[in-house]
Amino acid sequence: MTTTVGPGTAPGTYTATCTVTDAGLKGEERTDISERSSTDVLSAADIPWNLVVWNDPVNLMSYVSYVFQSYFGYSEAKSNKLMLEVHKKGRSIVAHGGKEQVEQHAVAMHGYGLWATVEKASSSGDGRGRKGGARG
Repeated sequence: MTTTVGPGTAPGTYTATCTVTDAGLKGEERTDISERSSTDVLSAADIPWNLVVWNDPVNLMSYVSYVFQSYFGYSEAKSNKLMLEVHKKGRSIVAHGGKEQVEQHAVAMHGYGLWATVEKASSSGDGRGRKGGARG
């Protein structure tokens, strides 16, 4: 069985192709081969993503808060709250939105020297399913 997933033609659109090949079992004279293909189009814009900033032993807490203020434009209080989540819980979801947008935020966080990753937002109602970029 071969499964291929690749980018579609429209931005944020992905095409998944699945090809299944079933050859005869070893030792049998069966030689028929069947092949199935299906194409599903998934829209990345419909799937919310989170930007997670992780705690690290390098950056000062004040610097992390500064980055949140300067890059996202968050207030000092909100930046400090998120920074304390990073410090105490080991991670904080600091933004959410479309995959491409969140990936851009992750690259920016790396530019600031912060450890950041992108993850799919859960459907557990954690409030990260909203669209529209950085949470505010």
